[in-house]
Amino acid sequence: MLVITRKVRNMNDATTSGTPPSVEGIVSRSSPFPVEETLERLKATIHSRNLTLFAQIDHSDLARGVGLTMQKAHVLIFGNPKGGTPLMIASPLLALDLPLKVLVWQSADSQVWVSTNSVAYLRDRYALPQELVGNLSVVDAVIEQALTP
Repeated sequence: MLVITRKVRNMNDATTSGTPPSVEGIVSRSSPFPVEETLERLKATIHSRNLTLFAQIDHSDLARGVGLTMQKAHVLIFGNPKGGTPLMIASPLLALDLPLKVLVWQSADSQVWVSTNSVAYLRDRYALPQELVGNLSVVDAVIEQALTP
């Protein structure tokens, strides 16, 4: 399932079961796999596409470390300087959103989601030339491949 969200709303608002919170510029896809397997599949896909996994942040583990509890939430930060550098040359502020990021998280109803910035949102936000937009599209291909059973 692919959900492209446009409307801004409070992330804590109740949602219909099976529907992620709606936030402008964020694309969320449901995962048929548990959080840990989703992460492993994403990392394997990133590696198979010769992309660099720069970091993995386990927000839920960090929260536990300070005595707080939250839903499972991990961010993978990845990319390729050959693809990202021309984008940042065209729009230096895009460096605020690069390298690419995916959030793997579990909602209150135990649904696992993979969320990322929409390519169209980044294109419009940074007025990127159309010929460079494909450099961002790798994030969609990575997610699609990783979520295919």
